[in-house]
Amino acid sequence: MPKKEKIGQVVSNKMNKTIVVEVAEYNPHPKYKKIIATTKNYLAEDAKEICGEGDKVKIIENRPVSKLKRWSVAEVIQKAT
Repeated sequence: MPKKEKIGQVVSNKMNKTIVVEVAEYNPHPKYKKIIATTKNYLAEDAKEICGEGDKVKIIENRPVSKLKRWSVAEVIQKAT
């Protein structure tokens, strides 16, 4: 099975080798069909510490690194200005 990939924005990078990525998903309401945005925060491993707040990054699923970290940074798509 291929690894899951998500694209989101870095909300926090205050921890060592860890960032918090906010991912927004847009799904229609089951009954009313209005598009609803839901956001979720993921803790991701940033071993090289290259990400800053506001960066747009791609994260991929990997084995558990710690209690809450199950994602790692694949690439930085866009740096924050």
